[in-house]
Amino acid sequence: MTKWLTFVAACWLIVTALISGPGAVSAQTLRIGLAEDPDMLDPTLSRTFVSYVVRTALCDKLFDIGLEQEIVPQLATQWEWTDDKRGLIIKLRPGVKFHDGEPFDAAAVKFSIERHLTMPGSTRKSDISAISRVEIIDDHTVKLVLLTPFAPLLAQLAAAAGTMISPKAAQAAGENFGSHPVCAGPFKFVERVAQDRIVLERFADYWDKDKIKLERIVYLPIPDTTVRLANLQSGGLDLAGVAATDLDTVRKDPRLKLAAVSGIGYSGITINVANGERSKTPMGRDARVRQALELSIDREALNQVVFNGEFEPGNQWVPPTNPYYVKELPIPARDVAKAKALLAAAVAPNPVVAMTVTNNPVVLQTAQVIQAMAKESGFDIRIQATEFASALQLAAKGDFEAFMLGWTGRVDPDGNIYNLVTCNSPFNDGHYCNPEVDRELDAARKVDTRVDRLAHYRNVAEHILQDLPIIYLYHAKWLYAASARLSGFIPYPDGVIRPQGLQLE
Repeated sequence: MTKWLTFVAACWLIVTALISGPGAVSAQTLRIGLAEDPDMLDPTLSRTFVSYVVRTALCDKLFDIGLEQEIVPQLATQWEWTDDKRGLIIKLRPGVKFHDGEPFDAAAVKFSIERHLTMPGSTRKSDISAISRVEIIDDHTVKLVLLTPFAPLLAQLAAAAGTMISPKAAQAAGENFGSHPVCAGPFKFVERVAQDRIVLERFADYWDKDKIKLERIVYLPIPDTTVRLANLQSGGLDLAGVAATDLDTVRKDPRLKLAAVSGIGYSGITINVANGERSKTPMGRDARVRQALELSIDREALNQVVFNGEFEPGNQWVPPTNPYYVKELPIPARDVAKAKALLAAAVAPNPVVAMTVTNNPVVLQTAQVIQAMAKESGFDIRIQATEFASALQLAAKGDFEAFMLGWTGRVDPDGNIYNLVTCNSPFNDGHYCNPEVDRELDAARKVDTRVDRLAHYRNVAEHILQDLPIIYLYHAKWLYAASARLSGFIPYPDGVIRPQGLQLE
């Protein structure tokens, strides 16, 4: 295995050397290693975090988040709630252009929001479903009219649902917009070679161009953490995420520097409970089998073995340190005897479980540790490693039994659960559906105070932790290694790499 990884690393070094050789790139070309190849670059249709990473350099949003998870303006400059929180008036930044030279204005906001709400296959619709219409007040002012008060709205507009795109380009391209996205971000699209690279170049007319020092960004999908680290050490990459087990290597290498921040998402096991034929298993049919699997897992041991103790074990959609964590329902201790009793009660003493994982060494190691733990309770977990985008497609079709998958998170707790467990939501691959959960999550969207929202989340947690459509495992840190030549990099809790201020010395 070591020889094989060494060979793969050598091949990637040759590839990146060709990309970064003399005449291929300038001194201000930043090469970023991605953990996967993005599915598509259309903000309305994409399902992947890596697409969001690339789109952050391509596409500005109405709002963004700050280092303390606060909402900050981006293409918006001011906002005001009206009509008992059923209206949001947004002032827009003047003088902004899309990459095709078209102006960013209120009409573009109306188009982008309505596209997110109405386009078939939209993964953004439920993010902003409370919006009933967009009214144009003048060229640089819009009003979002809501069906009901909607507490997460600003947080959603600071994520993918707030992405603004060129109406002219989108109308011309239709559903193919993601193959050549046209936005109003600091970089514009140049080319994409699937499984190889995505190339962007600086947009000369960017509204905040003084903060952009780079000429180009090249994104290179490299799923293997060992290969990514080898490329960082050789100079084939300038910035990439690294595995927790590689932190000592990064710290000891004078050519590299480390940056880390606690994330706001989670990783867990999504169970197919009602999505097609593959849900008709003991795991899918009976919550007691899912409860037994959870009781087979020692989350702290998993953290120590796979992540060097760097991550935070958890059993809910937000970490235990989050103010919306339901403290009355803490992480259960591992209990093999109780797990066996639950399997016996479910008349499934030795369930066979096909677990889909992405072809990422860290994810695979996590699955192997869980496999070994669960075996002691009687589970026969059979790991099926699949290319990332393909695994997402299979999950959406219901072609899975259990899927080990992470969610990168939103600053509002709604963004970590609503789209993943409510009936008919775009990321609810297991097709879990509990009307009481839906009612409580809808109610939590309509109230402002933490106390009121937490009361609804407590009711949700009671159902979710009993039904276990998702077995939450841990909350990751974002761990980056960067070339010592790179300055200005600051990690954000959403894990997205922002190009503002980045410069190669």
